[in-house]
Amino acid sequence: MSDNVTDRSGRHFLQIPGPTNVPDRILRAMARATMDHRGPDFGRMALSILERTKRVFKTNNPVVILPSSGTGAWEAALVNTLSPGDRVLMFETGHFATLWHGMATRLGLEVDFVAGDWRHGVDPALVEAKLAEDKDHQIKAVAVVHNETATGVTSRVGAVRKAMDKAGHPALLLVDTISSLASIDYRHDEWGVDVTVSCSQKGLMLPPGLGFNAISDKALAASETAGFSTSYWDWAPILANNAKGFFPYTPATNLLYGLDEALTMLLEEGLDNVFARHDRFAEATRRAVRTWGLEILCLNEDEYSSSLTAILMPDGHDADNLRKVILERFDMSLGTGLGKVQGKVFRIGHLGDFNDLMLAGTLCGVEMGLGLAGVPHTKGGVSAALEHLAAG
Repeated sequence: MSDNVTDRSGRHFLQIPGPTNVPDRILRAMARATMDHRGPDFGRMALSILERTKRVFKTNNPVVILPSSGTGAWEAALVNTLSPGDRVLMFETGHFATLWHGMATRLGLEVDFVAGDWRHGVDPALVEAKLAEDKDHQIKAVAVVHNETATGVTSRVGAVRKAMDKAGHPALLLVDTISSLASIDYRHDEWGVDVTVSCSQKGLMLPPGLGFNAISDKALAASETAGFSTSYWDWAPILANNAKGFFPYTPATNLLYGLDEALTMLLEEGLDNVFARHDRFAEATRRAVRTWGLEILCLNEDEYSSSLTAILMPDGHDADNLRKVILERFDMSLGTGLGKVQGKVFRIGHLGDFNDLMLAGTLCGVEMGLGLAGVPHTKGGVSAALEHLAAG
């Protein structure tokens, strides 16, 4: 055996904000033999999946399922609706908003990237002001990250839509829900979103490998005149094949088995119950953090994420060292700081297939790790969280 490999008893605690823990029910569903993706059984399954997926996005319109990461779904949203040289309004709410901006720039879009401090979400008033200034409607799309996975900040998409309407601007609204879908309340139709981007490995409780675009009528119309050359990402052949439950390429069949089971699980629990469960875990985590005397990265209470909590380290202490101590001593993975907050924050993921005892174990590991790493803190964070959980 390699010197770098250590046998450990018990299960590894994966408490990053995605990929999340895959439930046994989904693992068993995915373990089935791969079927003929052109056959009638597959077609029936796919039609059911496509219809039920709409319920998770809260839309009556089509949802395209791509064999890709969330990054692929980002690109599909851009290239199907826009043309090279189009202006896009984007906001620096964190690492992933910054990466989406980088992609848009490389594709040849002209991006108005509004600087941010990574501690606040998109300001709807600023959206309104920027669009009101654009008298000639040169801005073709507004792109927003609903839940910034790097910072634990959730932007108010419904308020952003109201701001766009108040400005009377025809821009498309593109929203990334990669770490919020099926964890935080989201309403594609009600909020007037034109393309919602998501992926499989977070709230949907699957391994990585599926990307999603939920598409409005307006977005579908835009795709007919978009100027990018597309092939793999092109919605048109996908939607045409989806009408009968098929795809224009070989789909990720076993991941679709898993998605079929994930949808069953989510709808069995009920989406409102899923959201309430995540809200409860997030509040328990924040109570622990406050008791420890540490600082939550997100500054506005109405923008707190229910998927994850990003926690600032005291000056002079390295978040990655804390994570290393916790991994080595307790076999638990916490999320690293990304981009501007590398080494400054650690992230606790509390989304997906997750319950009270899993959160309690996670917070115990963090509290013990803080002590072992010599991070100044006040004990009792776990007790504060447990009191909240016990209250129901």
